[in-house]
Amino acid sequence: MVGKLLLRGMLAGLIAGILVFAFAHIFGEPLVDAAIAFEEASAQAAGDAAEPEIVSRATQAGLGLFTGVMGYSIAVGGLFSLAFAFVHGRFSSLSARGTSAVIAIAAFVAVVLVPGIKYPANPPAVGNPDTIGVRTELFFLMIVVSLASLVAAIALSRRLSERFGLWNGAIIAGIAYLVFIGFVLYLLPPINEVPENFSAMVLWRFRTTSLGMHAILWAALGLVFGALAERRLAAKSGLRPAFR
Repeated sequence: MVGKLLLRGMLAGLIAGILVFAFAHIFGEPLVDAAIAFEEASAQAAGDAAEPEIVSRATQAGLGLFTGVMGYSIAVGGLFSLAFAFVHGRFSSLSARGTSAVIAIAAFVAVVLVPGIKYPANPPAVGNPDTIGVRTELFFLMIVVSLASLVAAIALSRRLSERFGLWNGAIIAGIAYLVFIGFVLYLLPPINEVPENFSAMVLWRFRTTSLGMHAILWAALGLVFGALAERRLAAKSGLRPAFR
């Protein structure tokens, strides 16, 4: 059963990847070109030699982007299906579509939104190459803390719901999650390496486009996998899928 769900998760990731690639290619790549042009102009003004182009820009924006997005989306789709297989039927009475939607929203908040508040995505020309290791470590630390906090909040919600009811328990646990995450965001060191003369509009549009790519990925996973999983579970039980 898990294997069949895994295949459906990867299929959902494939569909999501196609949508993300189309969005990134249309809206994201022009911003990358603008950032690269700024970087090259800054290097030329400083008298630095131009770096050799190992992979052509056309390949990066086409095949390279497609390969990276599809590989990531399919892998995330597989992990998504495993999370669904573990959660569905154990922690709530939601339908397959409902469970899939909740997992997608929770993952988007914990993996994308919360870490992005502290360490948002940056285009080329933004960031010191000497600090890339530290920046990467802090970003993944933020993801781990956010995911662990979300799991703890869910466990807390289940315990509180026995005493205060489902809605009250969820609200209290949600507030506890936000307070703890706010404290973590305050403690972690900020990183601001944006050049003074870098276009604020390009930076803003790049970050919102990056957020849009993740929103498309998780929305597509939640919707597509939910539909596929519901049909599979309905077929196994001999019932018609409930579209709710």
